[in-house]
Amino acid sequence: MSFSSQLDDEHNDYQLMTKIDNAKNVLHLLKAVNFRDTATVFASSNGLKVTVEEAKCIQANAFIQSDMFQEYSIREDVITFKVNLNVFVECLNIFGGSSTPGITPALKMCYNGYGSPLILLLEEAGVLTDCSIRTQEADDTLDFNFCNTGVINKVIMRSECLKEVFSELDMSSDVLEILMSPDPPYFRLSTFGNYGTNHTDIPRDSDMVENFSCTQTMTQRYKLSLLRPSIKPLSASQKVSVRTDERGFLCLQFMIKTEDNHICFVEFFCCPDEEGSE
Repeated sequence: MSFSSQLDDEHNDYQLMTKIDNAKNVLHLLKAVNFRDTATVFASSNGLKVTVEEAKCIQANAFIQSDMFQEYSIREDVITFKVNLNVFVECLNIFGGSSTPGITPALKMCYNGYGSPLILLLEEAGVLTDCSIRTQEADDTLDFNFCNTGVINKVIMRSECLKEVFSELDMSSDVLEILMSPDPPYFRLSTFGNYGTNHTDIPRDSDMVENFSCTQTMTQRYKLSLLRPSIKPLSASQKVSVRTDERGFLCLQFMIKTEDNHICFVEFFCCPDEEGSE
């Protein structure tokens, strides 16, 4: 990374400072959760968590681990702020989304606490771009309290399997019903739309399924409109873990590999439809 020493000196005293040699890695993860205008950023020694919520029913979290950055410095235990995600993504897309072969735009991010802007410094082929994005005080985010001890059923599969199923869903249906069971049909997705009831079964011994761990039969319905944002991280992922807990809450965890072969994760939580559960 070859940011000028003048810029380095100017931004050395920030509460949060990160450098990454390939801005596309950050852009890739932000795009996966970019279904609302704003996001809450949580920074800790472990890295950045970018949280997006809608209707108090769904939450997406993109995790950008500290070891993905070439430099990562934080002066507080936890730093939180709210930022316009559309602007954040657009800045990286315009100034750091180059598709020129062999050229990877570098990114430096700086933040100096409450009321300060988020500063993006991008360098590509010797050209420096400085973006300043206004931040706000972070809102309280939902706590889905989704812990491993409460998980009833879990299926890990290759993402192309679920991509194909999602692409064929009857979108005229209000809900998607998910059945997970230790007994046949094991894993079934159902819609109830203008074309009648449609079922798609994924066998537990399918080549696409890497892990099948279901302890009891559970059927839950989720509003299809709330699940649509999950298609973005699904499209970018290589594997997906589908989990439900005893309350019927759904957690989709997507494994995404960056251009530099870092393994990152995006989590997507969704509340069950109050009208439909078994």
